[in-house]
Amino acid sequence: MFDSLSDRLGKVFDRLRGRGALSEADVREAMREVRTALLEADVALPVVRSFIDSVTAKAVGAQVLRSVTPGQQVVKIVHDALVEMLGAETAELNLATTPPAVIMLVGLQGSGKTTTTAKIARRLTAREHKRVLMASLDVNRPAAQEQLAVLGEQTGVATLPIITGQQPVDIARRALQAAKLQGFDVLMLDTAGRLHVDDALMSEMQAVHREAAPVETLLVVDSLTGQDAVNVASAFTRQVPLTGVILTRMDGDARGGAALSMRYVTGQPIKFAGTGEKLDGLEEFHPQRVAGRILGMGDIVSLVERAAETIDAEDAEKMAAKMAKGEFDMNDLKAQLQQMRKMGGLGALAGMIPGMKKAQAAMAQSGMDDKVLIHMEAIIGSMTPKERAKPEIMAAKRKIRVAKGAGVTVSEVNKLLKMHMEMAGAMKKLKKMGGLGGLAKMFGGGGLESMMGGAGGTPGGAMPSMADLQKQLGGQLGNIPPNLFKK
Repeated sequence: MFDSLSDRLGKVFDRLRGRGALSEADVREAMREVRTALLEADVALPVVRSFIDSVTAKAVGAQVLRSVTPGQQVVKIVHDALVEMLGAETAELNLATTPPAVIMLVGLQGSGKTTTTAKIARRLTAREHKRVLMASLDVNRPAAQEQLAVLGEQTGVATLPIITGQQPVDIARRALQAAKLQGFDVLMLDTAGRLHVDDALMSEMQAVHREAAPVETLLVVDSLTGQDAVNVASAFTRQVPLTGVILTRMDGDARGGAALSMRYVTGQPIKFAGTGEKLDGLEEFHPQRVAGRILGMGDIVSLVERAAETIDAEDAEKMAAKMAKGEFDMNDLKAQLQQMRKMGGLGALAGMIPGMKKAQAAMAQSGMDDKVLIHMEAIIGSMTPKERAKPEIMAAKRKIRVAKGAGVTVSEVNKLLKMHMEMAGAMKKLKKMGGLGGLAKMFGGGGLESMMGGAGGTPGGAMPSMADLQKQLGGQLGNIPPNLFKK
């Protein structure tokens, strides 16, 4: 998400930060490049104009140009403007009404409405302990109602029984009555879509809206459609009172123009972002965090939240106890690799860590994608329990056997063993320094926040570089060979 835009803006701001002083001409030239980057990212032209005018007016002010760090000041102004463009505050679903709270999803066919309906229902059930009923009003697309019923079984969420031949407004009326009688907290309505905006679609949508009186009317838009997503949003905004937007397939959109345009075009906040086909692939849309990712500042808060959702507390305590003793075998390494994959893989994690955009690009260039993690797990899986517990016994014959079992070369087995040896060495050094607490004290003793130089790596944060960390740990921490499993 936003990779292309982030790379372009990163180069612009690197040049600004590299200068001791800035002139008005320097700032205006940088803003022209930012304008081009936004347009290439498929951001709507009116949005780009408004954004550039706002940022330029603030960035050429005397307070910025005479600042000790003018480059950083410009980046902060752009960051704040991005946050404002994206909606400033995180917008939650409005469920403060007499049950059932009706949530109606609208959008074109193929935008992901049905899957998104199930994702939201699963989220409300699991996180907020709501009783949710889902109903499909799509009588045009073949098997659309059956699809929602299957998703309901997968998520454990109730769905309205299908009555063949019943029309959307009648289905909505029956669903509302069933939700009231059966004591459901939330009713999710998955409406029909079309391949394009037409009068029949809008009339049907308006009739359902009048019947159901939803507290939330959410427009589901496929972010991969780029500029056309903005046109679709404009058309729906004119026909129905929207309360929010959901962008699907955000994980596959390297440009991100639809996200940056949507708030401006609809006047409504982006509430969720779909990040995959799996039913847990839905994230709240946090403007502050997204702006940080775009500008390469990372997103530590989302990283911590994702970790909290995927890490088993008992396993984490066991791992921490072993690390405190300076112990780290191949079973531990395998557990860490599996955890990384659960959290989104190498690229996703690097994109969330402040200052790691260049490292992320380097990993992509050297072929270090998520297949690397799978290959490494396969190597460890080909070892015997004894070899995993004591990797130092891995002699030549054992390496050949493991390589054949994993379908890799002996060279790749050696690289993994070297990586483990270096990580195990780092664990021993941590033990000598007093464990993780000792590492935190080295950077000011204030836990994660002090290590990051402020709240989550903000523009002025003095985050320690990987080189600093490596120096403190004798060159061991994070010393993964750059050509590991290079394709």
